Order: sequence, then C-alpha cells, then structure tokens
Amino acid sequence: MRCALLQINSTVGDIAGNLERIVDAFQAATRNGAQLCVTPELALVGYPPRDLLLYQAFVEEAECAVLTLTQRTAASDCALVVGTVGRNANGVGKPVHNQAVFIHRGIVMARYAKRLLPTYDVFDEARYFEPGNAPRVIACGGLRVALTVCEDIWNDSAFRTWPAYSLEPLAGHPPFDLLVNLSASPFTVGKQRLREEMLTALVRKYGVHALYVNSVGGNDDLIFDGRSMHVSRDGAVLSRAPGFMEDVLCVDIAAPGSSLAEDDFTPESEMWRALVLGVRDYCAKTGQSRVLLGLSGGIDSALTAAIACEAMGPENVHCVLLPSPYSSEDSLVDAKTLARNLSMRVTTLPIEPVMRACDAVLAQTFAGRAPDVTEENLQARIRGCLLMAIANKFGKLLLTTGNKSEISVGYCTIYGDMCGALAVIGDVYKTEVFRLCRWLNTRGRACIPENILLKPPSAELRPNQTDQDSLPPYDELDAILRCLLEERLCTDAVVAAGHARKVVARVALLVRAAEFKRRQAAPVLKITRQAFGIGWRIPIASRHIL
Repeated sequence: MRCALLQINSTVGDIAGNLERIVDAFQAATRNGAQLCVTPELALVGYPPRDLLLYQAFVEEAECAVLTLTQRTAASDCALVVGTVGRNANGVGKPVHNQAVFIHRGIVMARYAKRLLPTYDVFDEARYFEPGNAPRVIACGGLRVALTVCEDIWNDSAFRTWPAYSLEPLAGHPPFDLLVNLSASPFTVGKQRLREEMLTALVRKYGVHALYVNSVGGNDDLIFDGRSMHVSRDGAVLSRAPGFMEDVLCVDIAAPGSSLAEDDFTPESEMWRALVLGVRDYCAKTGQSRVLLGLSGGIDSALTAAIACEAMGPENVHCVLLPSPYSSEDSLVDAKTLARNLSMRVTTLPIEPVMRACDAVLAQTFAGRAPDVTEENLQARIRGCLLMAIANKFGKLLLTTGNKSEISVGYCTIYGDMCGALAVIGDVYKTEVFRLCRWLNTRGRACIPENILLKPPSAELRPNQTDQDSLPPYDELDAILRCLLEERLCTDAVVAAGHARKVVARVALLVRAAEFKRRQAAPVLKITRQAFGIGWRIPIASRHIL
C-alpha cells in the first residue's frame, strides 16, 4: 500500500487555511498514487490551540471543516486520516477529544481519541481534552491500521523504564499490521534520535511497520521540526521527510523506502534551522514582514541579526546602533562590519544627549547618592525606549537579543534590553552562541567579524566593563545552569558534580531573584528540554532556592 505523510505547517486557529493546506497536500499525494494520507496531530486547528478550545464556536468551526474535508476528498479512492478536535459524546468529562478522524469516499468512517494526555513541560492537554478509552484499528489497503496520537506511543515498556502513565495503549491492543501516529512533537536539540530509538523499539516489539507524521513550523514559542518517517518492522528508518520544511512523503509499505532525506543532526545545524524557522513563522503567522533589532557590536546581537536575515531576508531587517559614551570604537566598527556583511539597513542614534537629559531630570531626586547600577540600567532603558519608538512608528517587530545565560541569572534590564516581541536566542546558552557563530562562519562567507568572536563579552555600560566582572566565566556558568535548569539538580548535587559551592549558591540565588523579570519577558523560541516560558512555572514569591 502506498501511503503519504502530509508534513504540513498549520497555523493555530486558521482552520480554513489549514484545510486548504491539507487538501493541497492530499491532492499532490493522490497524483502520486497514494491510497492513505495522514496529517500531523491537530493539523486542522493547529497545535497547540490552548484556550481557543474553550470557545464553542471554535470547536463548531473545526467540526464543520471535517465535513468540508469529506466533501473535498470524496472523489478520490484515497483515504485520509486527519488530526482535529472532536466533541466528547459521552456527556461526562471534558467536552472535547484530541482526535484522529478516518475519512474515505466522502464518509467519516472512524474516530480515534488520544488516550494519553501530557501535562509536563509545555503540555497542558488534560486541561482541555477528555482522554479516549479504546483502541482503534481500521482496514485500509488490505492492512490492519492502528491509529495513535503522539503521546500514545511514548509510554511503552519496550522503551520507557519508568512509565509516566498507568496505561500502555498498545499493550493488549487488537492485532494490527501498520502503526500510524499523528504527532505534534516540538523540537529540541537531539530529539530526533530519541524518536527513532523509540519507534525502533516499538516496531520490533510488535513486528509491524510504523508511520510517524510530525508537524512542522513555528507556533508562538514552539518549533516543530517535521522529520516524519516510515520505520520498517525490523527497526530500520526506510524513509524520512526533511527537517524544518513542509513535505509530502510517499512510501510503499510492502517495498523498501527510497526517500530517506539527508539530514544534518549536528547541534549547530539543528539550532540554526530551528531558530530561522521560528522567527520566520512567528512573523508570518502574526502578520509581520519586517523586523528591527539593536546592534551592539557584541556576539548576541550579531547572531540574532544573522538569524533574522536568513529568516526574513536582509532587506526586511533594520538594525539600530545606540552608542553611549562607554561604547568602544571597536564595537561600533564591528557592528557596522556585520551590517555590511549581512546587507542590513543601519541607523545610528547616539544616546548621550538622552542620558544627560535624564541625569538632569533626576539630579535633585538622586542628590547625595553616588552613581551605581541604576544609571547603567537607565542606559539600557533609553535604548529600549528608542527601539520601541522606531518599531511603533514604522510597524516593525522588535527582536530581543539576550541569551539564555543572561536571562537565567537576570543579567539583563527589564524594560531595557528585554524590550521586544520575540526572544530569538533566549534558549541558547552563551557558550552555544559562540559555537553557533563559529559554525555559521564555516558555512560559506564568514559573516560574523572575527573580532566579535575574540573580544571579552561586555554590556559596555561603564568604563572597562566585562560580563565576568559580575558573573562566573561562561563555561562554568552554563555548566551550572544546565544542572539547575535542565537536570533539576539541587545545590548539593551540582557541587558533587565538581562545582564550587559558593559559586553554585550564588548562581542559584540569581536564578531565583530574576524570576519576576522572566515573567514579563518576550516569548522565547524553545530549542532545549527546558526553556523559559509556558514550560517553566517557578513561583515568584518563593523562599526556596534551587
């Protein structure tokens, strides 16, 4: 049987637009002889729809769209399995299911409701959905096809030694020949290898082929990398769709695959493609075509600018230099060189006159108090104010340029350099920023000036300032942050891993103290297991130190 994996880029809430994408992909697949087409999870409504699911009109529109799909595909002998929202007809529990709907020849032949509803990290599906209570096997092309949705296949004892749920959906399942899984699995660096290991364990256990169909595209802070695949019963990945782009992948279940997409699983390549896709889709799906950022001559804004140019085209990227009396000449030269390398538009606005005006206004109020971090933060807030004014005047989306290391410990100014609509590299540690920039320079023409890679990082808010005046060296800081944030280790465990107790305690205190800033920060593009945002829920008013 020829099957098509419809790896499409859905937009949350754009049910009509998503329907057209599904129909277009379906028609392309049928022209290629497909007998069964499968979309990703909730492809018709977009993932994650979150509180849109609480609106009855939204659910009704989704149900009407399913009927439209049956009509639009009725002339074909090809079946379609579409991910969508469906009403819970039991009258008990949550009003809707996360469903896979099987359509053939103009009729809804079967519905399957997702049985395992994740509530960890960025997921909150139990808030909205009622879990299904039964497996579903359908006959198609002479095969018995088992329908599953995303999390349903992640709790099998063949792969998971510590089950997250008491239910194992495939255990005791009616016999089947082909496992079909509709997924909306967000990207994190290295996750594709884990997916393939999981699917390999499953198909070998049950002796079946598997079709895994994943979403692609960015929706708010989440990025979906696609990489849909066909795994044979012996655990070989026979076909794989490309990462970070739409694709219609046709596979023959009874024949060896010939469509194994070449993919680069290096962390740098994955991070780069994910962040570019995240910026591009965030702008496209919010109706923005032009972006703005402050360019300091440092490595963070350099990487953010390079990502923005790749995502939007340099003609749609406007960078602003905002030098103060403490900005070095080297930084201005480096920033202008970067702008030329990337062919970006540049505006220079010295902020010294505004600094003097603020000092004059505050002189009486601050009388008798020496300058301190207040005046440093004021510079950042002046820059933020000017950038927001330009964004406002010309209808451009402001990108923030802070990295994960800074956001973690609060080495950033709220209402200053944190101003903006999207934190592009807010889930990229400082050491990874350097690594990614060096990798970028090896891809072709070196766009990041060498001096940016070599000079000590500095906010340049006072004379001769460097980041290491206030923070541990970034190699040490990032290693500690990974332990605290991603491994969820306590201070004693981080110390046992080889770090000085005094340094660990200070970093943990900084992380806690910065929580109020992060609660007001721009959305962060998620590329690691633990990003700041909806998946990070630490109380602000807490006396517990990590």
